[in-house]
Amino acid sequence: MSNSADDGRDENSPPSTATFTTERVISVFEGRRDFAKPLTANDVMEALGCSRRTAHDKLDELVEQGTLETRKVGARSRIWWVPIPRRREPEGPAELPRDPLVDISIANADLPGSGELLERRRDALRASYDYLREHPDTDHGAFLNDVFPEHPAGYTTADEWWDAIGPALESLPDVEIASDSDHVWHYGGG
Repeated sequence: MSNSADDGRDENSPPSTATFTTERVISVFEGRRDFAKPLTANDVMEALGCSRRTAHDKLDELVEQGTLETRKVGARSRIWWVPIPRRREPEGPAELPRDPLVDISIANADLPGSGELLERRRDALRASYDYLREHPDTDHGAFLNDVFPEHPAGYTTADEWWDAIGPALESLPDVEIASDSDHVWHYGGG
């Protein structure tokens, strides 16, 4: 084993543990052809030309830093790997793409008010439409229980809210109201 560090020591003396930084150990992991393959202390020892103890110490240091993970395999063996971060799931349900014609219809809906109040009412109409898309067959009570509390749009009662939102919702594309006595709302779009 030759001394590759220019630290003034004899060419045949064993390398100093100071030359085996955690960065050099990480470079062994980065130099693999198969990034999914875990490494052993022997793999690191051979790649860096260091002792088994030095390889273990550096690998353990990287585990403590959270850079590597390890697990015991067999009676006396361990493997190390670079953890793959988990993909974050989006918070809340994924939003379904909306037909641009719907947005135009919402912008032109016959809703009372102006300025910010009108925008809040359009938002309530949009939320009602999205709710119907997620629940394609529902009655008006579900809108009152599930949409109105988060989108009151300036109304103090659910009935006042529905008197404005209901007719506007019925005028939107792909929205149908059953003519039966249950007054079930249907979303007929894709």
